[in-house]
Amino acid sequence: MKERMEEMKEERLGGAALDKLTEVIRHYSELDQKTLRALVDHIPVQTFRKGEVLIEQGEVPRRCYFVIEGCARKFSVDEDGKEVTSDFYTEEQSINVFTDNPKAESPYSVVCLENSIMIVGDLEEEQNELEMYPEFESIILKMMQAGMGELQDTFASFIRMTPEERVRHMMGKRPELFTRVPQHQLASYLGLTPESLSRIKGRLGQGPLKAVD
Repeated sequence: MKERMEEMKEERLGGAALDKLTEVIRHYSELDQKTLRALVDHIPVQTFRKGEVLIEQGEVPRRCYFVIEGCARKFSVDEDGKEVTSDFYTEEQSINVFTDNPKAESPYSVVCLENSIMIVGDLEEEQNELEMYPEFESIILKMMQAGMGELQDTFASFIRMTPEERVRHMMGKRPELFTRVPQHQLASYLGLTPESLSRIKGRLGQGPLKAVD
């Protein structure tokens, strides 16, 4: 299984993506070049196609992810069948819906909005990797915590913001989302209708800036 994953990684991960992975690991560690290279060779990396589901609502999540390249959306489906977007993940952000109960079902689904390259953490196989490279544990912890503080701050801020303030905040903090995700999903995340989002963008001078369909 491990050999097959490594072969898959070597086949799919091109030079530019490999360089990006190395830079990401270097950012979260102070390893010497030799150890860094050996660690990168053993990190489980996979590519995912646009539309591929990473985590399914109602299932027990077994994996966590760290985005090297690409974009994914977290959402839930309510009792009326309506999708409610709760977050987007882009480069150097972790995707983790684990709870204190390892058998708890995920309240969210996560799906790729773009072809993506991600580090994949498997709960059942992670211990073997940690035994081989003990320093990987601290790196994993730092990566999984990446952006969590900012996410909590954003959530707290959204509660007291007006709709226009939420859009302005998002334009300042994550402007790339306005061109990388469908507008109706971005509107859902901001607690707006697509029409309201368009009007607010127009008032803020962002009329020509349109999200993908």
